[in-house]
Amino acid sequence: MSASKGFEAALADIKWNEAGLVPVIVQDAISKEVLMMAYMNRDSLAKSVETGETWFWSRSRNELWHKGATSGHVQRIVSMHYDCDGDTILVRAEQTGAACHTGSYSCFSNQVEGIAGTASAGDSNAGAAALSSDRFAMLNQLEAVIAQRYAERPEGAYTTYLFEKGVDKILKKVGEESAEVIIAAKNQDNDELRCEASDLIFHLMVLLRERGLPLDDLMTELGHRHNKSKQSS
Repeated sequence: MSASKGFEAALADIKWNEAGLVPVIVQDAISKEVLMMAYMNRDSLAKSVETGETWFWSRSRNELWHKGATSGHVQRIVSMHYDCDGDTILVRAEQTGAACHTGSYSCFSNQVEGIAGTASAGDSNAGAAALSSDRFAMLNQLEAVIAQRYAERPEGAYTTYLFEKGVDKILKKVGEESAEVIIAAKNQDNDELRCEASDLIFHLMVLLRERGLPLDDLMTELGHRHNKSKQSS
């Protein structure tokens, strides 16, 4: 909800449909991936606010349901907002496991291809196209992929191996890659440095996901430091 609105005031702002429901979009608070869409009524919204975890209204079963009650894949609410028309709610949540009943990290895993002006998933230039419009787009993509691996744990994936081994293994890899970056720089070999620095960034992002710390928080911290340095100069 908006920081300026109490629960009762926000409840009055929401435009419930004829069935007394409002659509809810759930977004991963760390990776920013859109995870799912469901519906809330007044009771499920109240329980969500009260418990700090998502509750929805099942239109097929005609009952309240607590997300993750049977699977354990609960969603801890980080923030809740509604849009300017009051007819859609956005929940940012920390997702435990996969959000989709199919076992996928996100319910939105089916891609529509062939859209004019966009690169297809199989286009080898897709990455370059993304980077041309946003030079750090790859970090966003990588953060989303790591979040997916964290939730789904696909067999045989290196990221799954790291998450299964736990934080000590991840920290060991961060330390190893840091040392290899130093060696590459001392060797004055930029090709080696590029590869080792990429390995370090990847393992650092795995560590951030394991600890539940989004890249956004790092950007905020860097912004604070930048502003502080400008003020002191």
